[in-house]
Amino acid sequence: MAMNSDDTPGDALDLHFVGNATVLLRYGGLTLLTDPNFLHRGQYAYLGYGLLSRRLTEPAVDPRDLPRLDGIVLSHLHGDHWDRRARRLLDHTVPVLTTPHAARRLRVVHGFSRTAGLRTWHGLTLRHGDARVRVTALPGRHAGNRVLNGLLPPVMGSMLEFGPARGPVRLRLYVTGDTLVHDGLDEIARRFPTADLAVLHLGGTRLPGGFVVTMDGAQGAELARRLDPRLILPVHYGDYTVMRSPLSAFLAETEALGLAGRVVHCGHGQRARVTAGRGAATASGG
Repeated sequence: MAMNSDDTPGDALDLHFVGNATVLLRYGGLTLLTDPNFLHRGQYAYLGYGLLSRRLTEPAVDPRDLPRLDGIVLSHLHGDHWDRRARRLLDHTVPVLTTPHAARRLRVVHGFSRTAGLRTWHGLTLRHGDARVRVTALPGRHAGNRVLNGLLPPVMGSMLEFGPARGPVRLRLYVTGDTLVHDGLDEIARRFPTADLAVLHLGGTRLPGGFVVTMDGAQGAELARRLDPRLILPVHYGDYTVMRSPLSAFLAETEALGLAGRVVHCGHGQRARVTAGRGAATASGG
């Protein structure tokens, strides 16, 4: 069933893949943005400790052209997920749901007055008209090396549960954040066994020294196998020079695991609609 009107939620979630890990989400009259990254092709993102990475793609939307946002879901405070253009051009009064580390810095240093720092398994509900979304922070681990993980900013995954303000959850959307596969993620499936869509941050991001800090194709497919979402949307690949695992590697791995039919083929700048219940998502051009 499609959405009933601009303000009344139905059983559909519309997505616009802006680029990298930035996705614009609309459910009824409710609008969210994930991991805002609006650097242009050729510009450099700062990843900490003097490490820079050059952007290889152009974002599909300029932040000045965004619709009114009800909230931003930020997995962590890295320059390819919250950049200087986002910091300057986004509305500083929009609620930002993120890690306690990022919330504190955005509020105190950058003047985003409505940040909420979510501890793992804790959540917050946003509403617009008759639509609501419950955002729950989930575990994430940016690196397998304990020392390196301590040097990187804390990261969270998130479960977004959409539904009418006075009704049951209609759609569940899991956003992995920049995590590697580890046993702590198995608890997600036990607590949320019926995710409609998993948005996987891939890319196999490789830092100097050979350290991999985001899932490559094999890890992304393995996480999908473990958590068993109905549909899978790959993002966070091919956008920066530090990303070494192409989308083709993920598609080959999902094919090998028998998951190819679940993949939502929604490339940079394209749109998709996910509906509740069984069946695939529909995708279209930008």
